[in-house]
Amino acid sequence: MDLAPYIEHTRLRADTTPADVDALCREAVQHRFGGVCVNPLFVPHAKRAVSGSAVRVVTVAGFPLGASHTSIRVAEARRAVEEGADDVDLVLPVGPALASDWTYVEDDVRAVREAIPRATLKVILETGHFDEAGITRATEICVLAGADFVKTSTGFGPRGASVRDVELMIVAAGGRARVKASGGIKTAREAIELISAGATRLGTSSGVSILLGAAISGR
Repeated sequence: MDLAPYIEHTRLRADTTPADVDALCREAVQHRFGGVCVNPLFVPHAKRAVSGSAVRVVTVAGFPLGASHTSIRVAEARRAVEEGADDVDLVLPVGPALASDWTYVEDDVRAVREAIPRATLKVILETGHFDEAGITRATEICVLAGADFVKTSTGFGPRGASVRDVELMIVAAGGRARVKASGGIKTAREAIELISAGATRLGTSSGVSILLGAAISGR
């Protein structure tokens, strides 16, 4: 299996420098990854660095807590797209979701969707905060609000992606949205298991080592 197209090569750490973004983008272009995922500050930098390649520029909004006002999230997403982002990964409003205020959640996600109609919108559920019923309901709401993808985790939450998360999200999405697995994906075996469960994108900072592991194992 060619894992490279699935991988969104990611660096969202607070200590990221422009030189780190350059290195991330060089690796993404070299290995033909599906995308690079950077914080909003670095979107223009990444766009220049991957120019002429098929690598997508991915960024985040409301990251990592999902606790900013809708108007701020809308402005952040809109500016990111104006500066060259192809995809925006928006953190679900976790607190309202845990309180079952699904009207708030749906309105929030829809507002961002409407602000960036031509970009790909992925909504990060932060699945470690939810039980299975919560993951299912959150997925359904994000799909209703127009998300193109639902995504498992930020990588900064209680836990990362699991095969079970992906399975639940695939069923709840019902073919109306795709699933991105992210958080703690470090090996080729983990990547293949998540893809086999239905994920079509993988967010990871271990993309190069995952490809190396796949080459060594012959998978």
